[in-house]
Amino acid sequence: MCVLIVDDEADVRAIAQMGLEMAADWHVLTASSGAEALAIAATTQPDVILLDLMMPDMDGRTTLQHLKVNPATRQIPVIFVTATVKPSEQESLARLDVVAIFAKPFNPLKLANQITTALELTSL
Repeated sequence: MCVLIVDDEADVRAIAQMGLEMAADWHVLTASSGAEALAIAATTQPDVILLDLMMPDMDGRTTLQHLKVNPATRQIPVIFVTATVKPSEQESLARLDVVAIFAKPFNPLKLANQITTALELTSL
């Protein structure tokens, strides 16, 4: 499994990458911005993208919009990862084309199982 982790915080990327590589031996790519994520996703076609919702320059929603209009990245499942999900935002996020929304902080050693479960539920 190839996962692209998109987060502007280097420590979050490192912790998630370490957890996925240790727990599941997955191939992990990282991006520190939405623009970098779009380029990596188009060329590498990861199996899933973990996308931070709150980033400078291009936030997660905008990055998701760009992913979904590009034929090369449209079918890649996206999971939002966010530290703050207000009840008022949950409904609008639920309408977006994402397979799940994970809360920060997350347990890096359980992340692979959470991703697998989210992808399995989507394919039902």
